[in-house]
Amino acid sequence: MHLDDTIAAIATPPGIGGIAVIRVSGPEAAAIGRKIFRPVSGRTPDFSSHRLYHGHIVSPEGGAVIDEVLAVLMRAPRSYTGEDVLEIHGHGGSLLPPQILRTVLLAGARPAQPGEFTRRAFLNGRMDLSQAEAVADMIGARTDRALEIAHNQYRRRLSGRIEELHSRMTDLLAAVEAAIEFSDEDPDMNARDTLERMQELGREINHLAATYGEGRIYRDGVRLVIAGRTNVGKSSLLNRLLGEKRAIVASTPGTTRDFIEATADIGGIPALLTDTAGIRTTVDSVEQEGIEMVWRQVAAADAVLLVLDGSETLTDDDREIAGRLAGKPLIPIINKADLPQAVTEAELRELLPGCRFVRISAKYGQGMEELLGTVRDHFLAATDTPADTAVITALRHKLALEKAAFFLSQATARAAGAGSPELVAAELYDAREALEEITGQSADKAMLDRIFANFCVGK
Repeated sequence: MHLDDTIAAIATPPGIGGIAVIRVSGPEAAAIGRKIFRPVSGRTPDFSSHRLYHGHIVSPEGGAVIDEVLAVLMRAPRSYTGEDVLEIHGHGGSLLPPQILRTVLLAGARPAQPGEFTRRAFLNGRMDLSQAEAVADMIGARTDRALEIAHNQYRRRLSGRIEELHSRMTDLLAAVEAAIEFSDEDPDMNARDTLERMQELGREINHLAATYGEGRIYRDGVRLVIAGRTNVGKSSLLNRLLGEKRAIVASTPGTTRDFIEATADIGGIPALLTDTAGIRTTVDSVEQEGIEMVWRQVAAADAVLLVLDGSETLTDDDREIAGRLAGKPLIPIINKADLPQAVTEAELRELLPGCRFVRISAKYGQGMEELLGTVRDHFLAATDTPADTAVITALRHKLALEKAAFFLSQATARAAGAGSPELVAAELYDAREALEEITGQSADKAMLDRIFANFCVGK
């Protein structure tokens, strides 16, 4: 990838909209603007930095007017990419933005690759690599908590923590190297203090790596399958969780034959909810296929919301379903709490020993807060961290931290066993380099290609 050419892309989503933004970045951004932009004043634009100009985009081949726009040039280095950036704010829709982009390309730019604007921002020192990844996380965030974590990472909450760990690793390395250099003068060189600092640093690195369990859930979400026999209220539960009617609710058994998927915010966790066909013994071939699909959905779920009808006694279907779900991540729900209850606590404990049952009324909303809390606790009870704490969301970060922790543990073991200080220093060098992978100080082209390939074009 070259940084001496000029790239362009549509930065806003496709489709009908009031405004579309075409972004141009590179050394020819201003020159391209002068070729295709005509101010309403009729004068050639001087393009003072960070000033909006009103005018028209015209074809460089014949001067035909394409759209009435606002244009702004942000001179380097005060721009997103650190280069000269021209933004053209035109009308949205399916035709005008591509026409403006084609005009920009005819004037000398080339199409941007996925994530190339943010990649240039990283390469030009406008942000570190973890900040660049946070850009994609902010765009893809599906809940407020997921957005908060991404914002914290973009505002260098993670980078600052990594820099602190890196600085302390450097101090340890300096202490070990000093011990090597001056071993004849002072053999001890505070060896006990250095060892304790290494152990403490290792604990902190491992603690940060452990936040990946929480971060992954907020970033990627969870898959919840609603299962149970017919007429227990699965579709009513889906509608209640979504706050809108998405599934048909009827008293006729077998109404839901296919599965319905929808997304919801479950206590800050992005959740993909799947409402499934009621499981029962049937000779209907279509319904049988629907039931087989239920079990395939269950196999792929992060947790199953097993719905039971509390107003009726347990059936053979209930017992068979519970038996097949044994050993799977399970949240049992006793629905229809607004009606007289026929299922006892003893029967429930016998059916699913050790499970925490939640009684709700999907029809009236009773018990829903408890259910949401139970689902959240199922995934985050052991890992939830304070809002202002650095949380890692990328597997790449976790692996880099684990690598740093491994090399540091090797160095600590050598130091504790009076091993060669030269080998201790080598292990510390490797541990520090692993930390540098997170912020991009030691990132290679292959790593950058993998990261930015997942970005959208225009970002």
